[in-house]
Amino acid sequence: MPVIAVTLIEGYPADVRQRLCERLTDAAMAVIAAPAEGVTVFINEVAPASYMRGRTAKTPGAAPRPPADICLDFLDRIGARDMEAAQAMVSDGFTMTFPGGARFTRLEDLADWAAGRYRHIEKTILRVEECPLGATVSVYVSGTLSGMWPDGAPFSGIRFLDRFDVAAGQITQQDVWNDLTPPQTT
Repeated sequence: MPVIAVTLIEGYPADVRQRLCERLTDAAMAVIAAPAEGVTVFINEVAPASYMRGRTAKTPGAAPRPPADICLDFLDRIGARDMEAAQAMVSDGFTMTFPGGARFTRLEDLADWAAGRYRHIEKTILRVEECPLGATVSVYVSGTLSGMWPDGAPFSGIRFLDRFDVAAGQITQQDVWNDLTPPQTT
């Protein structure tokens, strides 16, 4: 079973070291089919005074915010209709695609489109997954939707899946799938 040794400059917070160990364990399990309990990861920490690269002493860099946290915060901001704060979380060139091929680059356009589909909507999140690939991390958020149709009738238990791409701390893309079918009006 694999033993993975990592050397870091002292100073990274415990939660960052924990995430690093978890990701390294996951990578080993995916590549060599090792069970989690068979993967050993340990971190050797070096005092900043004992670490140099390119003839220059180095200190720990800031760890990026977890991509899943960024996406969940974005969904919270959208749910609260704080479009300005949500817009600040997306990159230039951001796109979002919804069922039926509805595609948006501005959150205001999304809100206008959604206004005719339901009065309000809430997400119950059941699962969040991060899938790193180089500098981009895809985040999958799934669960159920509940809310109120335009006619005032309630709905609930509707499945959804949101897939986000996050790079450099910003959301670059969102793809949405769900079983939301507004009732037909006569």
